[in-house]
This record gives sequence, structure tokens and C-alpha cells, in this order.
Amino acid sequence: MVEPPSSYQAAQTRSSSEYLEPGESIVIVDDSPEIILIFESLLTTEGFTVFTAKNATELYQILEKENIALILLDIELPDRDGTEILADIVPRFPDLGIVMLTGSLDLNIALNCLRQGADDYLTKPVTLEEFSLAVRKTLQKRKLTIDNRKYQRQLELTNYRTRFLHQLNLKMNSAYLSTIELNSVLQSILVGITAEEGLKFNRAFLLLFNEEHTELQGKMAIGPSCRAEAGRVWDEIKQKNMHLSDILDEVRNCCLDGDREINKIVQILKIPVSDHSHILIQACTKRTSILVEEGKAEGIPVSSELIGILGENTFIATPLFSPKKSLGVLIADNFVTRHPITEDDINSLEIFASQASLAIEHSHLYQDMLSKIIELEQVTQELEKNKDLLVKAERYSALGHMSAQLVHAIRNPITSIGGIARLLAKKTTEEKDLKFLDMLILESGKIESTLEDLFNFVGEAKPEKYLRPLYPLIRKSIMLFYGTMKKQSITYQLNLPAPDPLIFMDSKMIRQMLHHLIRNAIEAMPSGGLLGISCEEGEVNVTITITDTGSGIANANMTRIADPFFTTKTYGTGMGLTLVEKIIAEHQGRFFLSHSDEGGMVAKISLPKTERENVDPQQ
Repeated sequence: MVEPPSSYQAAQTRSSSEYLEPGESIVIVDDSPEIILIFESLLTTEGFTVFTAKNATELYQILEKENIALILLDIELPDRDGTEILADIVPRFPDLGIVMLTGSLDLNIALNCLRQGADDYLTKPVTLEEFSLAVRKTLQKRKLTIDNRKYQRQLELTNYRTRFLHQLNLKMNSAYLSTIELNSVLQSILVGITAEEGLKFNRAFLLLFNEEHTELQGKMAIGPSCRAEAGRVWDEIKQKNMHLSDILDEVRNCCLDGDREINKIVQILKIPVSDHSHILIQACTKRTSILVEEGKAEGIPVSSELIGILGENTFIATPLFSPKKSLGVLIADNFVTRHPITEDDINSLEIFASQASLAIEHSHLYQDMLSKIIELEQVTQELEKNKDLLVKAERYSALGHMSAQLVHAIRNPITSIGGIARLLAKKTTEEKDLKFLDMLILESGKIESTLEDLFNFVGEAKPEKYLRPLYPLIRKSIMLFYGTMKKQSITYQLNLPAPDPLIFMDSKMIRQMLHHLIRNAIEAMPSGGLLGISCEEGEVNVTITITDTGSGIANANMTRIADPFFTTKTYGTGMGLTLVEKIIAEHQGRFFLSHSDEGGMVAKISLPKTERENVDPQQ
């Protein structure tokens, strides 16, 4: 029996939504129609959804069809004992709240029910207040248990993500990343975005800007490309109880295969940087995540072509960027589960995006460092191999109408004077004497340099020509001036299209010519600029073009630049271009010097390609 209390007011009870999730309900199991009617009326009045059963058979049918949160179970049922039902349903439904109802006052029965998993035990007759309080306490206990488990799971996932990101940080902070290592890290990040232990997105796409930063291109992706494949993939993961490390190994082995549909999708994604209205370019430009829901984003048009390629109209685009430039974008969606993308999902994805950005930046630094190392190694090798040639090239500054005999007559005495002055400078410590010796060394050096250039010009040695490739000479020549260019903040650009042209030439003389022209261009840019060298191969000629962004040469002096001893420099006697013209003439070529439209000068050398069978013996 049920005794209604005089003070009970159902309207004063708390809302049922505080205890149950949407869709959850309560079932009353009792063979007494009167008790079912009273309890059902009370719980319905308090806002609960209630089902009723007169026996165990009806109870099991309800449990199979409905989402039951609480069972009010009578011990004495006509078809089965309530304690047997209790022992059966507790292990099968661990989140189910159970309150036992009985007319027996046997304490052992009550204790036995509680031991088997019942949450409470009510003895008939029971007041409505007692009944309502037991229901609410049981539901509250159940909700706290479920919430605690959910929060525990969230803490575990947060801890896992933290350890995952920490491992990535350790890897990236311990060393620079090569291209292979970068791909491995990016794969790890995509797996972390899609794995059950990670952010739980169904798919993740990575797009990066190309080297010229003219196009955003799809690079890699992870996730099922269709819902049918998705079911198979995630079922396999659950069956094998795979963890993140296992999934990563699986991804490395097969999931990035170019034949997979998901990677065919990402390879289609190519967006030009000039398409400023495109949502992915907008995300990169604004450096903020953009959420697309049902094909719409706030204040930004969404490309129907992008939606068609992805096959999904709800996704999040999160930019990748370094302090200096945009690197790319991450796209994530719930293509399979259709779960909404929450603010927490976006915040978590941005953390993973920051790790991807850091990895890409480390890789760029590594590649730049390798380029600098290779460049410096080339400079060092060239300096070691061409010490004498470099010294000789730096002495070319004068030309005059002198004979070879005069050169020989002056060379020996001036060499002796300079040598003795250098020897005395090493042995004396008197400052006054050192000043005079330094002046003597400097002036004798000038004369020695002039004589050397003059000797080379008036010499009658014939060029020794062989069929040789041109590009190595150009690269070696530019490397000789690497230190000077770096000091003067000069950058250089080489445009040497394949294949490397073969020219019948004296490689020593051609290199000498290149040294003069490159040096002149560098001297014209004392405050920095751009030095350009390009080649163009025709049917019978090869044209070498050397440009600079310096101050140029006045029009009035253009007709005299190749005259002996004409110069506009404070130091030097203007012999360089005269030697250049002589070398080019000995190779049956042509030389042109003109002003550039962008400022500076343009030097063009046209050399004939001669078909000969001579082969350089050094090759």
C-alpha cells in the first residue's frame, strides 16, 4: 500500500531534466495495478517519462526497445523473482539505477539486494515523499557516476593529447626536421586529429603553399573517404583495440597510399593565392579558423567546388602559419558520424595546427641550413682550388700601351722592393717605420698588379680550347665573390636552364672574363642590390647575360669604357673591360654593354658553339 502524506506537493519538485538526459525514462515493474497507477501518476506529474510492466517478460521487452535510466522493481512478480531479475540485469546494464520494492520486512533480503547491485530498497507501505526522494537520490547518484566516468575519460584524453603533443615538441626541439621526418610528424598530427584517442574528427586534410607561394596545394589526408569504408575502418580499429601508436603504424603502411580515395581527394585541392575570396585563402590571410556549417560560413562565401570535392558541407578550416608567413591550412570534418563541430573541437584543432606549423617551420629552417652549408662548401672548395686565380683576378685593373720588354724590366725590381718591404714590416715594431713600410708595400703592390694585367694583355699566348660545359664555370665564378656579396648585402639569381651548353673554349680565359664582369657588377652596388646571371642557348650561339642594380655608367662615358687606362674608379686603371673584349674576340664572340630599364647595367656575351671532337683531357 501507499500512504499519501498531507504535506506533499508535486508541483514543488525539481525538474526531471536535472536527473535524466533527453530520451531517458523510468519503468515501474509491479503486479499491482493500484501501485502502478499511483507511482506512474506521481512520476508523470514530476515530468518523468514512465513505462509500466506487470511481469518480467514485459520488463525485458521494454529494456530492449527503450532507453531506461531507472527501474522500480517489485521483488514478488508472478513469473519470476525480483532478486533473480536483479542479478541478471545489473551486469548487462551497468548504468541502470534500480530501486527494489517489497512488502517484506526481512533485513537479509534488503541487504542481499543491495549487495547484488540495487541502489535502494523501499518497504511497502511507502509514502509519496519517501518514494519521490528515493527516485531522485538514485537518479542523482546514477548521474554523478556517469558524469564522473565521462569526466574521467575526458581527463584521460586530455592527458593523452598532452603527452602526444609533448612527444612531438621533444622531437622538434631536439633537431631540425628533414623532409622525411616532416612527413612523419605531419602524419602523426593528422592521426591525432582523427583517432579515437585524439580529437575524434572523421577526416583531416593538410594543404600547404608551394615554394613560390602562388598556390595552396593538397599534400596528405587521413580518414575514410566514404561512409561505407568508414564503418569498416573504425570497426577494425575497435576490434583490434588499436591505440594511437598502432594506428600510426597502420597509416604509415597503407593509409597514405596514393591509390586511396582520401588521397585522391586531397590531390585535387589546388587553390591559387590570387583567389582572395576562397574560404581557405581567407583562413590563411586572416590567420583564424573558419567554421562552415551546412555550406555556409559567417560573412564569407563558401566555394561549391570545394564542397563538391570534399563531399561534405560542414567542416572546419584552421590555418597554419609562422611569424613571417602563411604555411597552409588544416581541414577537419565529421563526414561519417555527423557530429556537430563544437568550440572545444576548434580550440583543440588549433593546438594541433600550431604543432604542424612548428614542424613545417623547423623543416624550412633545416632546408635553408642545408642550402647554406652546400653554398659555403662550394665557396670553400673554389677558394682552395683557385687561390692563385683569385689573386690574379683581383690584380686586373690597368692597361697601357707598353711592350712586353718594359713589363719584364720593371717587374723584377718592383717585386724585390715589395718583398723586402714586407719582410722588414714583419721584423720591425716601430710605428713610424711601419707606416712608411705599409705605404711602400701598398704602392709596390699597385705597380705589381698593373704589370701583371699588362703582361696578360700583351702576352701572345694562344688559348687552349676544348669542348667544355659552361654552367660549372659560372657557378664557380659566382662562388668566388660570395664573401664580398654577403658583406655588401648583395643577393644573386642564376637562371641556367637545362641542358648545360657545351662551348669550344679556353676555360681559364672564360673564367677570367666572368670574374671581371661579376666584379664590376659588385663594385657598382656598394650598398647592396641584385646580381643576375642567365644563359640562353640558340642554334649557333650561347648568350650569357649579367645584370646589376647599381648606379650604372653615364652616357657620356659609354663610348670610352673599353679604352686603355680609362676609369671612373678612385683606384684602378680601367683595364678590365679591355681584357674582357680581348678574351671574347679570341673566342669569335661578341660583347654588348647597355643600361637596364630597372637601373644598373646589362652585359651580354655571345659565344659561338663550335662542333669539334676535341675533348678536355681533364674531364
